[in-house]
Order: sequence, then structure tokens, then C-alpha cells
Amino acid sequence: MSFALIKMIHVSSVITSFLLFFLRGIWLMQNSPKLRQRWVKILPHVVDTILLTSAITLAVKIQQSPLSDAWLTAKVIGILIYIGLGMIAMRFGKTRRTRITAWITAECVFLYIVLVALTKSPVLNLF
Repeated sequence: MSFALIKMIHVSSVITSFLLFFLRGIWLMQNSPKLRQRWVKILPHVVDTILLTSAITLAVKIQQSPLSDAWLTAKVIGILIYIGLGMIAMRFGKTRRTRITAWITAECVFLYIVLVALTKSPVLNLF
């Protein structure tokens, strides 16, 4: 598979993953029964598997490792934090406020991950 195709799959799955998480967060705030639909529980895992697989494939193709490239290390750490916050938001948060706070924080972490990917720098100069 070509680099361009893998990158397109990766970017598409990033966008899809974000949109699904954002939609689930909106439904969380609305207390919507849609959150309990079967496809809502399955599809994000499928998309995230594609996302992770394409990310690993890209890293191998460009011969970069999270152990030696700081920006990639930052992305991996960011992803772990994002996953943890997502689990609190969608499953383990004890109160509605905790779940919504975790969801909003996860959205901010997601933005950081995307900016690191675009700039190839773990330190963001926002000013």
C-alpha cells in the first residue's frame, strides 16, 4: 500500500473517530438513549482499530519511533490520556458532571494530538 493511501486512511479515521466521540459527548450531555444503541458501542472501536493500525503502519513506513522521536512520543502519551478520559466520559465517570468534564478535557487533548501531528513538535507555540 502506498504512503499516500495509508495517510488518507489515517486522516479519515482521525476525523471519523473525532466526529463519533463528539456526537457521543453531545448525546451524553442530552442524556440521550441513542448512547445505548448497539452500533454506537461497536463502531468507535472499529474506527479506532483502523486508526491505530494506520498510525503504526505510517510510523514504520517513515521509520520513526516513539522511543526516539519526541513528537511521536507526545502523540502516544496524548492518545493514552485521551483514551483514559474517553473511558471516564463514556463509561466510568460516577457523576454526569465528571463525565462531561472528562469529555471536554478529552476534546482538548485530541486537539493537542492533532496539532503535534501537524507541527511535528511536542511543544506548541500558540502565541
